[in-house]
Amino acid sequence: MSMVAVSMMVNLVAEAEAHHNELPMPAVMFGVVAAVVFAILGFVMFSYRDVANRHGGGSRAASQHGGADSHGHDSTASGH
Repeated sequence: MSMVAVSMMVNLVAEAEAHHNELPMPAVMFGVVAAVVFAILGFVMFSYRDVANRHGGGSRAASQHGGADSHGHDSTASGH
């Protein structure tokens, strides 16, 4: 490496040590905020649990029509 590049790296390291940026809140609070966000998203996901069975009775309708749902598709097929 050239002397100019070495000199620039030394200056950058010195500047990085001289400038100390404060965080907007304590470091632990970032983890707390992340945990709260994930808890809220988990609650939203949990609220959609069992929606398919509440709306339309998917498995009962398929068994009553000999394995075909209301659109005529075979419920035992893999869908591929």
